[in-house]
Amino acid sequence: MSASGGTKAIVAALVANLAIAVAKFVAFLFSGSSSMLAESVHSLADSGNQGLLLLGGKKAQREATPQHPFGYGRERYIYAFLVSIVLFSVGGMFAIYEGYEKIKHPHEIEHWYWPVGVLVFAIIAETFSFRTAIVESNALRGKQSWKEFVRHAKAPELPVVLLEDLGALVGLILALGGVSLALATGDGVWDGIGTLCIGVLLILIAIVLAAETKSLLLGEAAGVEEVKKIEAAIVDGDTVSRIIHMRTLHLGPEELLIAAKIAVQHDDTATEIAAAIDAAESRIREAVPIARVIYLEPDIYSEAEAAKGPDRKAAPGGPTTPAEH
Repeated sequence: MSASGGTKAIVAALVANLAIAVAKFVAFLFSGSSSMLAESVHSLADSGNQGLLLLGGKKAQREATPQHPFGYGRERYIYAFLVSIVLFSVGGMFAIYEGYEKIKHPHEIEHWYWPVGVLVFAIIAETFSFRTAIVESNALRGKQSWKEFVRHAKAPELPVVLLEDLGALVGLILALGGVSLALATGDGVWDGIGTLCIGVLLILIAIVLAAETKSLLLGEAAGVEEVKKIEAAIVDGDTVSRIIHMRTLHLGPEELLIAAKIAVQHDDTATEIAAAIDAAESRIREAVPIARVIYLEPDIYSEAEAAKGPDRKAAPGGPTTPAEH
């Protein structure tokens, strides 16, 4: 996995979640707190999620084969989507079930210092993990807001870890609030309410992750800035006079496919056109290094044909506009 995959953030989250999962489960055994049980399962699910992300990154590095000529870059999207399913089912649904049972059959929390101590420890550990993810993300997101970064990042690992860590921190605060209210009032129902809130939070995060990774799985175009660089690299003003239409597609976070119909001079020879295409491909790769697969089709530009609009059959997806990039 490349550095942009956020390997350091994934490993930091994995170590933190394994340690926290053990501590929370021990606290549950001594205190009987349902929030602690839900949170221990949550941390264990998060640990499995980080394992899935690392596995996806490893599988994505496989070489292309005749059966998969564009490689395995999308493995990272598939495993990120699996993370959202695990977070929804194992984390969210279990927490809601446990919270419901606790509200239905409340009991007093025993040995209060165990859950409180573990929650404080967990908040410190998750803060460290969250900070690592933020630092790695800041190196990539540039001037984007956090919302834009999560929505438009082509590498799924960092958005996943960011949302998981954010959910974990908020969940810990909710668990601490539920335990504290249960201790203050002597009513274990508050512990169950805190657990329910954790479940709802995890399900909401899982839905956001599923929506974003589904978009990546379906296939997203290059970003606006990358498209501008590609367009500038293709047109040389001599042999290649303009782009008639163009499509881009991410084969993986660091693999981009580019297909374009370009306008050449009507009196150019085949040798001149072939040389111009080779030169354009070189300029594209220099401007956008992740451009791995490039198909350029030469054609003669016609204003009459252009006035009819793009040929949707020849260019699936319809006309390209800046908003679509």
